[in-house]
Formats: sequence, C-alpha cells, structure tokens
Amino acid sequence: MKFESLGLSANILHTVKQMGFAQVFPIQAQAIPPILAGKDVMAVAPTGTGKTASFVMPVLDQLQQVQNERNRSVQILVLVPTRELAVQIDEVFRVFSEPLRRSIRTLAVYGGVSIQPQMKAIMGVEVLVATPGRLLELIEKHAVDITAIRQLVIDEADKLFQLGFEAEMDQILSLLPAHKQTMLYSATLNDKVTELKSRLGIQPVVITIEPEQQSIEDIEQLAYLVTAATKGPFLRYLIKEQQLDKALVFVSSQRTADNVVDKLKKNKINAVAVHANKSQNTRMEGLAGFKAGKNQVLVATDLIGRGIHIESLPVVINYELPRAPLDYVHRIGRTGRALKQGKAITLITEEELPHFKLIQKKMGKNVTIIDAADINLHGY
Repeated sequence: MKFESLGLSANILHTVKQMGFAQVFPIQAQAIPPILAGKDVMAVAPTGTGKTASFVMPVLDQLQQVQNERNRSVQILVLVPTRELAVQIDEVFRVFSEPLRRSIRTLAVYGGVSIQPQMKAIMGVEVLVATPGRLLELIEKHAVDITAIRQLVIDEADKLFQLGFEAEMDQILSLLPAHKQTMLYSATLNDKVTELKSRLGIQPVVITIEPEQQSIEDIEQLAYLVTAATKGPFLRYLIKEQQLDKALVFVSSQRTADNVVDKLKKNKINAVAVHANKSQNTRMEGLAGFKAGKNQVLVATDLIGRGIHIESLPVVINYELPRAPLDYVHRIGRTGRALKQGKAITLITEEELPHFKLIQKKMGKNVTIIDAADINLHGY
C-alpha cells in the first residue's frame, strides 16, 4: 500500500516523500482513513509500530483547513503520561507541519520545569501535547482553555492509568466538550482502557496491531561499557580506531545530536545532525551528503532515523539507548540489509545496564558487553 491511497493531502504526502518514508505501517493504513473521515478510533498498538504518525498526519491534514483564532483555546489536545513522550510527539507534529500551506503552532507542556514559559507560549497554540498534572495547573491559572477542542488523542492510555493519573484524567475529561473526535491509543487492552471507551461515550473503529518482527540475524552486535564522561571520547576513538568511513549514530535528543556533531567536527571528523529542529532543506542536504560520502557520520534522533534508508550502511552506533526495545531493533535494522553483513555498536553506562538487559530480553538475543575502562582515550 502507498501513502497516496490513504486520502492524505499533497502537502502531507510531500513531507512523507521528503523524509524518505516508503513503507506504510499497518497502524497507519488502518487508522488514517477513519480519522480523516471524522470517526473515533481505538488502536491497540505497541510502541515502535508507527502509531504517532498515524494520528499526526490526519490531524494536521484536517487542521490546515481551519483558521487559527490566535487565543488560548486549543483545538487539538494530546494527553500522554511522560515528559519524554510529550517532547517526542511534539517533534513529530513539527516535522510534518513544516511544509503545510499555513503555519500550525504546537507545544509540549509537562511538569518538572518552570510553568511560566509554558504559560506565555500557549497563546495561539493549536495542538497541545500535555501530561495531565501540568495541564491541570495551566487550566487553574487560566493559561489554556480545553472546553472547545475538536479532537482528543489519548496516547499510552494503559500507562496513564497504571501510573496513577486516574483522578487527574477524570478532572480533565469532565472539562472537555461532548462533541469531539477521539483517538485512543494503548499498547495493551485492559479493563481500564475498555472502561475509558465507555466513559467517553464512543463507539470507535477498533484496530489491533501485532508487534512486527524484523530480522537481525545478519547483524553483528557489540556493546561497550563506558562512563557518562567518556562516552563522547570513546565514540571518537571508535570512529578513528576502526576507520569507520560511514556510520549512523543514534541519540535520544536534538541537543545531544548537536553536541555530538560539534565535538566530532572539532576532532576533524566530518559529521552532520538531522532532527526536527533543522529545516527540511537542511535535513535533506545532510542526508544526501551522508549518502554521497561527503559526511562520514550522520547523527540522528529516532524520529528522523526511522525514515532513513541507506544502501550498504556498514555500522549503526547507539550513542544513547532508545526508550522502547522495539526502537532498538528498528535502529540497528538500518544496517545488515539485502543479505549483507551489518554491525551495531552500543555505548552504555552502568545506569543504562538494566534497560539494555530488558532490550536484549525483548529482542531474544544476548549482546557481548566489553568493559572499555582500560582503553586509553587521551587525545580524543
């Protein structure tokens, strides 16, 4: 199936093409048409199956037809359990909204940081991605109005209830309008999620997606145990010592991507970062330069990395671990394609070991871990 068959506008399809997405994920094929048709959707889909884009694309497609009122009343509300997921979803919205016929403002709000900048930034925001506690704080301060939203997305609904957000969710749901389009996403279907469907008064299109299996048998995997302080020097040592002429490096944040590239360049290693804060032209130029061999290292976040297809990519390096085990498989799957041997190297600290063990368990494959403490990193 092609993206052109889903009913998306030319502007969205242009972004899809520019990002290199050739494959329509099952969740996208099943969710996008009913969302565009205005129907409620409940999708049971694991992290890493393309679910975020399955609601971002149709939501933006419809929103570009509506005029922005430039006030504190948001049109689209996305509820999530964690700061990390809020930032990630906001990033996806920003990437897909860039080439649209008009600018669409999105914002992620979450606790643990000062509320004042978020209060100031909300004016004119159309898509608000929020954790429940911070959203209620903003409502209490009259910084945002959610009583007239057009569309509601609840992502990782199972986790929202597991993490004890139920009272906050009840309060938020009581403020929402009766008539709205609802998209409910969950990794698992449990009693709380089923109950939420009933409380929302919806009869949604129900979609169930099984985790996809990706072969990683042709990929040699290796991990190095480092400290947080030596991670950067060790990456540079690795690139020079192993004479890596083409390496894709995955990081978890835009800031880290830029910092890693700055340090690589200072050590005379040609590198480029691609992430949502870069303009579309800059991202495409960086990717083209990497494919052509102009740039030795491409540093990417998961959002951009999922759309990357590079023939004969010899090595993928996980500078930071992904949040979801399935994303790890997607990352290393950039190498070892077309029956060619690939190599995946992961840099981990002691603090990351438990999460890496979980990744190995979910992957069903043990990875050899080498202690890098005795490697001389002087000069790197």
